[in-house]
Amino acid sequence: MDDKSMLLSRKTFLRGTGVALALPWLETFAQGNPVAETPNRFVSIYHPDGVGLPLKSDPAWEDWSWFPRGGEKDFKLSKVLDVLEPLRSDITIYSGLSHPAVRRVHGHSNADQYLTGAATGGHGAYKNSISLDQVYAAQAGEFTRHSSLVMSTNGGVGGPRGAQTQSFNRQGRPIPAMNKPKQIFDMLFVTSSKDAALRLARSKSALDLLITNARSLGRQLSRRDQETFMQYLDAVRDTEVKLAKAQKWVDTPVPEVDTQNLHLDAEPKEARLYFQTMYQLIYLAFLSDSTRVATFQLGRENGEGPHDLLSRAVGLGGAHGLTHSVKNPNGWKNLGTYNRYQAEEFGRFVQKLKDTPEPTGNGNMLDNTFAMHGSASSSFHLSRNYPIISAGGKNLGFTNGRYLKFGTGNDDNQAGAGILSDAGWRGKIENEELPLAQLFVTILQRLGVETESFAGYTGPLSRV
Repeated sequence: MDDKSMLLSRKTFLRGTGVALALPWLETFAQGNPVAETPNRFVSIYHPDGVGLPLKSDPAWEDWSWFPRGGEKDFKLSKVLDVLEPLRSDITIYSGLSHPAVRRVHGHSNADQYLTGAATGGHGAYKNSISLDQVYAAQAGEFTRHSSLVMSTNGGVGGPRGAQTQSFNRQGRPIPAMNKPKQIFDMLFVTSSKDAALRLARSKSALDLLITNARSLGRQLSRRDQETFMQYLDAVRDTEVKLAKAQKWVDTPVPEVDTQNLHLDAEPKEARLYFQTMYQLIYLAFLSDSTRVATFQLGRENGEGPHDLLSRAVGLGGAHGLTHSVKNPNGWKNLGTYNRYQAEEFGRFVQKLKDTPEPTGNGNMLDNTFAMHGSASSSFHLSRNYPIISAGGKNLGFTNGRYLKFGTGNDDNQAGAGILSDAGWRGKIENEELPLAQLFVTILQRLGVETESFAGYTGPLSRV
């Protein structure tokens, strides 16, 4: 192996006893080689079952309606999103966007098309199309070990109109999602033999098997790289420590019974650990440049499983049931509290990216990452006015600290508010909304993909 090949190899992996750990970009091993370009990253987080939208006349409206109040810059966050106030200058909130092809489809059938915009319909023949993340992965995946990271709480693909993955390939076929933290963690490692795999299983720590080479590598690094290297190893070690408890949440059986009063061995703190560990795995994948594209679905629509129990983390019953109980005492508050928890964990992830200097020196990781959090329905599974938050992307051309309202006739975000039954989503909605696909065109263009259209809609979204 010549010196150049050795530099590139050491830049990519730290190796020891048959195990290899992907490393972040290090300037020490880039000497004599072109300086790495800063990667552009995309991540989409999806949550099922929409958000709380009480009527303006309801006492709960002031605190527990999801959308902000006010204008583009002077907006006020309700209690649902106030956990994002410290990140106010780094986020944008959108209203008045949806996919036209499925506006008359019940929200329980709608997660499949959130990133595709396809006319998947509510019944009958089913055909999907490529998802936004996979369009970008086709380009970005050329430079990384994994073209994309596809995750969900339930794992697998689910079924038509009951997807457990947000990612679909060019033929519209679902890409299986991973839901076991250890499985995802091990993607960052390579075992060259069965013996190495057994040693890794016995040690419970990949770093234990790499420690000698880690120390040796550390002595060769520049001071800046030493800081980057230690920060990365600390993040890996912290994730390893959390894996066992986080895994317990997934492995706890969910019987085919009413889960409202189900006693679980996995405690609420483990639900939080699971959530945070999955986000941490995305962070590690981005930091090591193992991938530049990730999706994480927080649950399938209208179904029991690990996702329906995540609301235990805030002391509540089944997550899906919260949307059907808003007229019960504290109903809107309970749904809002769970939506708040989702926003809180997203904010924690965003802050982590913001606090991490870009390994190539171009700002921080958030500056070069477009992170999106949203759902394909709003009030009581209405497939309109998707509640969407984006964060980051400063170096991609996104200007944040804004609340962007699109379309007409929905200034107070009251279109569909107060809907409490399936009869509501069938009713006529007078307001006009813009195609979400136009935002997707904007995202792809700023990520560096040459395109003018997505899902049959041409042109970017103005004002973004």
